[in-house]
Amino acid sequence: MKLEPNKTALLTLDFQNGILGMVPGADAAIPPAAKAVEFARKKQFQIIHVGLGFAKGHPEIPDHGDSRFARVKQGNLFLKGTSSAEFHSSIARPEELVVYKHRVSAFSENELHMILRARGIENLVFFGISTSGITLSTLRRASDLDFRCIVLKDACFDADPEVHRVLTEKIFPMQATVLTVDAFIAEQE
Repeated sequence: MKLEPNKTALLTLDFQNGILGMVPGADAAIPPAAKAVEFARKKQFQIIHVGLGFAKGHPEIPDHGDSRFARVKQGNLFLKGTSSAEFHSSIARPEELVVYKHRVSAFSENELHMILRARGIENLVFFGISTSGITLSTLRRASDLDFRCIVLKDACFDADPEVHRVLTEKIFPMQATVLTVDAFIAEQE
């Protein structure tokens, strides 16, 4: 199915320097992700880079709670404007829209849903690090919000290849079209 550019957004999810540095092997997703982003630019899809971003002192993270986020706070990571919060240079351009989140889903405690609705977006094409984290959480919420979803599986990465396979082959297809980057591009040409 051909997507209307003015009704389609491509979301890159957690392609940040800090994430890539913490997830061994995740850089394998960069070439297909970069290819998808270049295609989206050519087709004039709305491009939004979504990732972790906190204010100084991490007031968004409680002193008790999820150990993943406690480690972020203790390590002083993902402060907006710092290198760990920056998006990989082959994925993002400075003039493109960035939305920061405070938890796992791309929709967590931010303005993403409002931006998508304000721009008349109906179709979401996305991929991220990790498949079992931000990609899964974002798909669940996006589907509940009635967006038509396409997940680009070879631009996703999970530290557990079997989890990635099960999600992209068995779970995601219940709420999204799951394609490789090349198959998606061929379908849109």
